[in-house]
Amino acid sequence: MPPADLALLLTALACLGLRLAGVWLAGGLSVDHPAIAWATAVAQATLAAFVTLAILLPPGALAEVPLFARLAGLGVGVTICLAFRRRLLPSLLAGLAAMLVVRALLQGG
Repeated sequence: MPPADLALLLTALACLGLRLAGVWLAGGLSVDHPAIAWATAVAQATLAAFVTLAILLPPGALAEVPLFARLAGLGVGVTICLAFRRRLLPSLLAGLAAMLVVRALLQGG
């Protein structure tokens, strides 16, 4: 797996893990509790910042992924997010898969 792909996968897994840990630690709180809403907002804002930087100013190996592939992944991820009632994991996985497919197509294989 190329380093850029591994970096995206690990980041997605880390965000999911942090969200799960937060829910586990706050097990006595309802889903609508302000602390849960805050933790979700912070996790999503952190991910949004990473995605913005990864698309506009990619570091290291991710810079080798064409801008069009990165934008395609973003577009698919946002579309899935809206279609699946803002569920983060399906959006991340679909966006990552789309980016990888478009990159492979642009590189001829």
